Amino acid sequence: MALLEVFGITKSFGKTKVLKGINFSLEKGNVLSIIGSSGSGKTTLLRCLNFLETPDTGIICVDGEKIFDASTAKKLKESEIRQNRLRFGLVFQSFNLFPQYNVLDNLTLAPKLRINEKNLSPEEKKQELEHITQHALELLNRVGLSDKADFYPCQLSGGQQQRVAIARALALSPDILCFDEPTSALDPELTGEVLKVIKDLKSENTTMIVVTHEMDFARNVSDTIMFMADGVIEEMGTPEQIFDHPQSPKTHAFLNKSFENF
Repeated sequence: MALLEVFGITKSFGKTKVLKGINFSLEKGNVLSIIGSSGSGKTTLLRCLNFLETPDTGIICVDGEKIFDASTAKKLKESEIRQNRLRFGLVFQSFNLFPQYNVLDNLTLAPKLRINEKNLSPEEKKQELEHITQHALELLNRVGLSDKADFYPCQLSGGQQQRVAIARALALSPDILCFDEPTSALDPELTGEVLKVIKDLKSENTTMIVVTHEMDFARNVSDTIMFMADGVIEEMGTPEQIFDHPQSPKTHAFLNKSFENF
């Protein structure tokens, strides 16, 4: 059974139809890279999956559980929406770290807020807080930043900030980790360190959706490539199918332009 199943997702802003019926599935441990020109709907799709936007129509299922159905979405409580968001972790292209908190606090803030929603004894709460801190330190080590726990975002390079953002997204143990062009705000020399972390996550069987303009990364790391154009999935297949044998003229034209620019 697929970990993620998406059926008939549409989204409009005013009279502009951004998503026009998105259907796909993603197996556990696989990496899906979404490519396409600006305005094709890639980021809007990610935002819909992460409940930052509400689809106009469609269904989203995670691990066999229907977590969103547009026909009943208005009946969802805010607590249910927050719970659904926990199934996904999102890494933004602009990092979105809290500048007033150090690195460790950036990682532990959301998990600590969740503790307040539980009915725990003082001793249980203490144990939970210790576990959260330890888990955050382990995540920092995982992304190669174990010596930066007390640093503030302004003291870090762009690549380091993005690695902190990845660790923060992992702190709540999401089922699916999503990246919205994670290297687009970075200088070329810093891009490699972020892509290496994502490659390492793949080796750990992390399920990921990556919106990217890094074609070599998409080819070498992805299990599946989705090419979006004008709000639809124009073509979807293995990296070999998409990069070596594209069937759609739009895919062919996009790839030719991308590699010319590269």
